[in-house]
Amino acid sequence: MTSRATNRRTVLIASTAALTAGCGSDGGTGTASADPSGTASPAGSALARTSDIPIGGGAVFAREKVVVTQPTAGEFKAFSAVCTHQGCLVNKVADGTIDCPCHGSKYRVADGAVAAGPAPRSLPAQQIIVSGETITLA
Repeated sequence: MTSRATNRRTVLIASTAALTAGCGSDGGTGTASADPSGTASPAGSALARTSDIPIGGGAVFAREKVVVTQPTAGEFKAFSAVCTHQGCLVNKVADGTIDCPCHGSKYRVADGAVAAGPAPRSLPAQQIIVSGETITLA
């Protein structure tokens, strides 16, 4: 492989990472973050309290790139906050869906399945631990 091809791959990887990081916006609605310092919470860190997650809704944690939902009382789910369409971050949970601001994709709070396109597939499930009133990243 030539050095030019290697450089091209490095630029592509760096560009993709920058695009993914820069796409999301909290928009001021439905977004929460466990760490205002700008660094992601490590696995095992408290992400939220169960009371922070509305029944039938959820909260987006942009720094951790995770969205936590509560489809029914006491049932908590977590999904990647990275839209499967073009890698933007979802920015809100409203009316039973997890919404991406970039191209209008919507996902169901119950299972992360696509409710409206152009997203080609569901949001991947993420691991959380609910212990008492505390939700942590697994």
